[in-house]
Amino acid sequence: MDRLHLRPLQDTHTGRDCKFCQHSDPEFGQRDPLDKLVCSKLNDTATAHMTENGYVRHRLLEREVRLGGAEFGPLANVG
Repeated sequence: MDRLHLRPLQDTHTGRDCKFCQHSDPEFGQRDPLDKLVCSKLNDTATAHMTENGYVRHRLLEREVRLGGAEFGPLANVG
């Protein structure tokens, strides 16, 4: 099939910054741009992150917030 007639990819994602990470991580601005992104159709969860590094950092932040270690951002007292 020639390149002009290929169907567009169905799993193309658009992303946005993860609000949870943005409010809970003081180093959010220094992250790699792709590690900040979550799939725009999903909630701000670890599994919505587009990269493995973003997923892992989100999970670590969740743990820190639950244990009371994060004393910054509006989500620090959740849990």
